[in-house]
Amino acid sequence: MIRSKVIQYFSSMQPELFPGFVEEVSPTTDKHLKVIIALDVIDIEKHLPYESLFGVGRPRKDRLSLAHAFIAKSVLNLTTTVALIDRLKVDKVLRRICGFEGKLPCEATFSNAFREYAEFELAQKAHDSLVKEIYSERLIGHICRDSTAINAREQPEKKPKKEKKKKKRGRPKKGEELAPKELTRIEKQRGQNLEDILSELPTKCDVGGKKNSKGNVEWWVGYKLHLDVDDHGIPISAILTSASVHDSGVAIPLEKITSGRVHSLYSLMDSGYVSQEIEDEIKEAGKVPIIYPKKPRGGELVPLEPPSAERYKIRTTVERTNSTIKDDFGGRHFRVKGYTKVFAHLMFGILGMSALRIVETFT
Repeated sequence: MIRSKVIQYFSSMQPELFPGFVEEVSPTTDKHLKVIIALDVIDIEKHLPYESLFGVGRPRKDRLSLAHAFIAKSVLNLTTTVALIDRLKVDKVLRRICGFEGKLPCEATFSNAFREYAEFELAQKAHDSLVKEIYSERLIGHICRDSTAINAREQPEKKPKKEKKKKKRGRPKKGEELAPKELTRIEKQRGQNLEDILSELPTKCDVGGKKNSKGNVEWWVGYKLHLDVDDHGIPISAILTSASVHDSGVAIPLEKITSGRVHSLYSLMDSGYVSQEIEDEIKEAGKVPIIYPKKPRGGELVPLEPPSAERYKIRTTVERTNSTIKDDFGGRHFRVKGYTKVFAHLMFGILGMSALRIVETFT
């Protein structure tokens, strides 16, 4: 389906985007066409910072070509910068698409560019703009929410041991004031703004565990990617945290980000998000939460009402999107280290996938 959509889109737009391109550097492959469409839909140039990232006097074209190359890297599912450079050396069509003329920049220039783009959050800003533009006059039926493990080639951060406070037994003495109970992360989030919530989410590489479909816990070292996607599997919002962060601790910030970008009716989540605070947040935003219930200890599972159960089936969309990001857009294997670079790598993949799915869905 995407192949036919891509070819149809390219056939209608190619004369305007790249006049005489096919005649000069043909043959082009389906992958080349996908890169062309992703670059056109994203229009990364309008998100580049005005100041030169590479020193005084560096031509703007070089910056744009490097940004194009990183988008192409995600669409072509190339895991490393070296692999990207090797591909550009032998693929003159891709080189022309990205806008490189003459000698390619060295590996250090590519690495410096990626670092600058990661710190500037270029891919995040481009994705935010793209989603708002596409959905400005559209209503989304369901927002599907879930997280996925991101394995990293890093040493996990050692967490300091928590000191166990000895609890006094028995009743408090007359006139003795008890220390107030510390609020949970979700309870605190209800009274915070988005910036404060995001600043308090852990982002260091550590160890995480999650039950798989068979009920067994799988462990990994790295991070956790939290996603909101629409009915078509187009990512709306993304947050990266430490692997150990519980899914429910990111539901409220995701809800706030998504509500600021699109208009939707339902928010679908699995039983890992069961929380009264999360339900209240969604209801206050004017939406309906559908969260799969937990089975109480020693009790029976109370199933969802039939209409909600039918809507809940759509939630698998986010699981398929997670798999696509990992398998086809560079999310499974990468060599960069550190939260900022890892998130940038993932966001370039999410950006490329979003552009192609938007074309597939809305053209």
